[in-house]
Amino acid sequence: MNAELLLREHHVLSVNVFVEMVVWKLPSPLPGSRHSFKYRLALVVDSECVLRYDNESGKGDHKHIGVREVPYVFSSARKLLEDFWRDVDKWMEVME
Repeated sequence: MNAELLLREHHVLSVNVFVEMVVWKLPSPLPGSRHSFKYRLALVVDSECVLRYDNESGKGDHKHIGVREVPYVFSSARKLLEDFWRDVDKWMEVME
């Protein structure tokens, strides 16, 4: 499958906190998804992933908040990034 890499970013937010974001455009949707994006957006604190948005094949769109997994309603790549950064901001406020 030929995927086009749209985004690969690494943001260091503090000494022990970083964000990793990877988004691909696929020729066709993954099983379980209605869109042609494959993504992995993660917030890592003290080497532990505390927040992750992803859409692994067969599971569809969802996010992990700590050990909890909840559905995520994907509407656009832009909204996905906005929602992720909003959740990152919430985490950062709690950590202060």
